[in-house]
Amino acid sequence: MAETQKHWTLEEILEVYHTPLLELVFQAATVHRQHHNPREVQISTLVSVKTGGCPEDCGYCPQAARYHTGVGNEPMMTVDSVRSAALQAQAIGASRLCMGAAWRSVKDDADFDHVIELVKTVRGLDMEVCCTLGMLNEHQAKRLANAGLYAYNHNLDTSEEYYDDIISTRSYDDRLKTLSNVRKANLSVCSGGIIGMGESVEDRCKMLLTLSQLNPIPESVPVNALVAVEGTPMEDIEPIPMWDIIRMVATTRIVMPQTTVRLSAGRTEMSQEGQALCFMAGAGSIFAGEKLLTTPNPDAYEDMDMFNALGLLPKRPFADGFVPEIKEEEVAVAEEIKWSRPGHRIEANVKYAEMGKEKRKTEKTL
Repeated sequence: MAETQKHWTLEEILEVYHTPLLELVFQAATVHRQHHNPREVQISTLVSVKTGGCPEDCGYCPQAARYHTGVGNEPMMTVDSVRSAALQAQAIGASRLCMGAAWRSVKDDADFDHVIELVKTVRGLDMEVCCTLGMLNEHQAKRLANAGLYAYNHNLDTSEEYYDDIISTRSYDDRLKTLSNVRKANLSVCSGGIIGMGESVEDRCKMLLTLSQLNPIPESVPVNALVAVEGTPMEDIEPIPMWDIIRMVATTRIVMPQTTVRLSAGRTEMSQEGQALCFMAGAGSIFAGEKLLTTPNPDAYEDMDMFNALGLLPKRPFADGFVPEIKEEEVAVAEEIKWSRPGHRIEANVKYAEMGKEKRKTEKTL
């Protein structure tokens, strides 16, 4: 998993980001071809196995219970439902199933035991399995590894400096601690962020700097474009220009040459021509399926038409050589972690939480 690479400075990453666009894409494409098959793109499918009811106040998220977005607090998906979703994903060429739960952090309870069974079930279908369940300790990470998990996703979202403008219910350090726990379990790390939340270019590059300084660096870095959802504090933010997404993909590719750059949320707003430039610049993965957790995603058949037009091929599962095994041995319980609650006030988040509360009261009286 380990990768030896250049030690970047913020100034160097900013210089890469501001390279004239066509030259930047050419440089990124050159790096991409040195480390990856440029015709292969991994198709992943993201399934929300536990939707809604999250206690966090992430300003972009429709699953935060405090906002009023039309996303309800739903029960866990059954094993049969997840198996069916995985088989449907395989039918459209997906080699990885990512399962998300709207939790602040993993708890050692029956719901987590159920997730362990879901991981084993999907791994038994010869698919790579990824989970994004919030913060977790080393013991929980090892349980997931023993169940056959391939990767764990926990995004940094943005720079440490801008993070406090987006979220007040958990800290940046807690995110980094979770990534450290994932590494201790010898799991593949998937961590990236969201652009288009009002952050500066410097914030984007600072996030890439932080990711590049992890040891080892993440095997996967998702580049998400904000999907502005009605009822969240970011509902009125305009979609980010396609050029910014291409720049971010290309810069990520150059800064982390061996990492898989994942073109993730926001593709419904992207033209196929824009996505083609992202693939040229080093994007090596997309999510296929009608939804990314709760937000819309392009139709799978549209993606297949795009693949055919561009001569792209779906990547096989475990093509990178790492094949996790399901192990039954017990793992000693790790010391409990007390996750922080920074508690600073984000005016927009507080405003929308109050609006959500009032809307729910109104609905109850109707």
